[in-house]
Amino acid sequence: MAAIRRFLFYLPCLIFLLLVEPVHAAKISEISETHVGEQALRFFTFQDAALRYALIGSVLLGITCGLLGSFIVVRRMALMGDALSHAVLPGVALGFLWNMNKDPVAIFVGATLVGLLGSATVGLITNTTRLKEDSAIGMVLAAFFAVGICMVTMIQHLPKGNKSGVDKFLFGQAAAISEGDVRLMAIVTVLTILLIVVFYKEFLVTSFDAGFAKAAGFPTRLIHHGMMLLLAFAVVISLQAVGVVLVSAMLITPAAAAYLLTDRMNRMLWLSAFFGMAAGVLGSFLSFLSNNLPTGPFMVLACSTIFGLAFLFAPRHGVVARWLRQRSRSARIQRENTLKSLYHVLESRDFHGESVSTHELAEQRRETVEDARQQALQLQHHELVTLHDEGDAILFTPDGWQRACAMVRNHRLWELYLTNAAHFAADHVHEDAEKIEHVLGEEVVLQLEKRLQYANKDPHGRPIPSLHDVRQGARAESGPVELVGYGRED
Repeated sequence: MAAIRRFLFYLPCLIFLLLVEPVHAAKISEISETHVGEQALRFFTFQDAALRYALIGSVLLGITCGLLGSFIVVRRMALMGDALSHAVLPGVALGFLWNMNKDPVAIFVGATLVGLLGSATVGLITNTTRLKEDSAIGMVLAAFFAVGICMVTMIQHLPKGNKSGVDKFLFGQAAAISEGDVRLMAIVTVLTILLIVVFYKEFLVTSFDAGFAKAAGFPTRLIHHGMMLLLAFAVVISLQAVGVVLVSAMLITPAAAAYLLTDRMNRMLWLSAFFGMAAGVLGSFLSFLSNNLPTGPFMVLACSTIFGLAFLFAPRHGVVARWLRQRSRSARIQRENTLKSLYHVLESRDFHGESVSTHELAEQRRETVEDARQQALQLQHHELVTLHDEGDAILFTPDGWQRACAMVRNHRLWELYLTNAAHFAADHVHEDAEKIEHVLGEEVVLQLEKRLQYANKDPHGRPIPSLHDVRQGARAESGPVELVGYGRED
């Protein structure tokens, strides 16, 4: 079904491309010969009026789309932004037909009204039928966009219609941003910032918990319609730069990147606005470097690059950060398992002697002697053991002994809890304890001990290291730990 909806959505666009003359997303400056260095210098001197207007307009729409996109993302209404961006096309055509001129105010009013009509139609379908919101959005998006394409095609066949430039609203034309467009963008940007500052609490509550907001007496429907109005404003002012097809990317992508970088809404707003501005400036710069480089698509590509970097390198939610944490966690678990194996070797001989040979460790872990030696070296690197006799004798450090006792204690307490409280069979608890022992915190372990009435033996009759045994290592002097009497009953 999703594939069918996408096909129906793009079909009118394909038909339009076949009916009219080819259109392209225009760049800021059209010159016959270019040199990258000269163009870069020319960009930073801001000599060209078209460049100044395009750059200011790109920054303003970046701020507006970034701020509103943050609320759209947390409200999970990304598809609504896409629907509005396509639904406004008939309004653009109506604004042009009003006085047969690309009057920014007329186009803004027409596109805004039609965009709100599209949003209201989605609400009407959702509230009066059994259809879900995504289905309603898909139908309204395709229907309004098809009407818009028909109207633009009609305008193209009017006298001088092929020179009207209305078709540029499909793909954007930053070079056509005028002083009037910039003034209108500035008004919408200031209005958006003021409304978000004044009604930040209302927007925040209704975005994260609409049910609580309604119960608390917030006018949720009014706030929702106000958000849709601001969203329509943002979409309309973005059409000139990036076009109907790409405007949703400017709404969603900067906010999505910010969403990966922070869990606080106020920081997300700042980051999203900054990313929107950065994408606008970068897209304008890259488009200015050479001929036949469109501004709008470069802005979207800049947004996508920012999102890609956040997706990969975000400190908490990034792919690389998650991979590093998983790798670190796996290495820690391996070290803890090796410490536990050393403890088991000592326990098997009633803690006689203080060192464990690499051969004994290899037998306990059922690995080769070389693998056991490498694991011992890793433990020594983290100051959990010391190696003697040319690496063949392994002795606990105080920190290593403390961690080994803690792992054995966690494991055996959890086994006892599963058998006593959850009534698991004693021979079915080992695998579960192997996993949970590495994540149990000290507070949980203390609660387990209290619930188990401070039992000192696990379901298999083996002694459970006490809290005294665990803390003994922390109180010991640095150096190998004397193990006499550890892990046994007094």
